[in-house]
Amino acid sequence: MTVTVNGSARELAKGCTVAQLVAAEGVPERGIAVAVDGTVVPRGSWTAVVREGAVVEIVTAVQGG
Repeated sequence: MTVTVNGSARELAKGCTVAQLVAAEGVPERGIAVAVDGTVVPRGSWTAVVREGAVVEIVTAVQGG
Protein backbone atom coordinates (compact mmCIF):
# COMPACT_ATOMS: atom_id res chain seq x y z
CA MET A 1 0.00 0.00 0.00
CA THR A 2 1.13 3.57 -0.56
CA VAL A 3 1.30 6.26 2.13
CA THR A 4 2.96 9.67 2.25
CA VAL A 5 5.67 10.11 4.89
CA ASN A 6 7.06 13.61 5.39
CA GLY A 7 6.02 14.52 1.87
CA SER A 8 7.41 11.43 0.09
CA ALA A 9 5.48 8.40 -1.15
CA ARG A 10 6.36 5.13 0.60
CA GLU A 11 5.28 1.57 -0.07
CA LEU A 12 4.31 -0.33 3.08
CA ALA A 13 3.08 -3.83 3.70
CA LYS A 14 -0.63 -4.10 4.37
CA GLY A 15 -1.22 -4.08 8.12
CA CYS A 16 1.88 -1.98 8.89
CA THR A 17 1.64 -0.25 12.26
CA VAL A 18 2.84 3.22 13.19
CA ALA A 19 5.67 1.63 15.23
CA GLN A 20 6.76 -0.48 12.25
CA LEU A 21 6.70 2.58 10.01
CA VAL A 22 8.85 4.56 12.45
CA ALA A 23 11.34 1.67 12.59
CA ALA A 24 11.38 1.36 8.80
CA GLU A 25 12.15 5.08 8.48
CA GLY A 26 15.19 4.55 10.69
CA VAL A 27 14.40 7.33 13.15
CA PRO A 28 14.90 6.86 16.89
CA GLU A 29 11.72 6.17 18.83
CA ARG A 30 12.57 8.80 21.45
CA GLY A 31 12.34 12.52 20.85
CA ILE A 32 9.86 12.28 17.99
CA ALA A 33 6.19 12.92 17.40
CA VAL A 34 4.06 11.15 14.82
CA ALA A 35 0.90 12.50 13.22
CA VAL A 36 -1.36 10.58 10.86
CA ASP A 37 -3.72 12.62 8.71
CA GLY A 38 -3.09 15.67 10.91
CA THR A 39 -3.77 13.95 14.24
CA VAL A 40 -0.94 13.28 16.69
CA VAL A 41 -0.67 9.60 17.55
CA PRO A 42 0.30 9.06 21.22
CA ARG A 43 3.13 6.55 21.69
CA GLY A 44 0.70 4.20 23.44
CA SER A 45 -1.31 4.01 20.21
CA TRP A 46 1.58 3.20 17.86
CA THR A 47 0.12 -0.27 17.46
CA ALA A 48 -2.53 1.32 15.23
CA VAL A 49 -2.46 0.17 11.62
CA VAL A 50 -1.65 2.81 8.99
CA ARG A 51 -4.33 2.92 6.30
CA GLU A 52 -3.81 3.13 2.55
CA GLY A 53 -3.31 6.73 1.41
CA ALA A 54 -2.52 8.07 4.90
CA VAL A 55 -0.38 11.17 5.27
CA VAL A 56 2.17 10.63 8.03
CA GLU A 57 4.44 13.27 9.52
CA ILE A 58 7.36 12.25 11.72
CA VAL A 59 8.86 15.21 13.53
CA THR A 60 12.08 15.15 15.55
CA ALA A 61 12.35 17.37 18.60
CA VAL A 62 15.27 19.81 18.37
CA GLN A 63 16.67 21.63 21.35
CA GLY A 64 17.58 25.28 21.09
CA GLY A 65 16.01 28.54 20.24
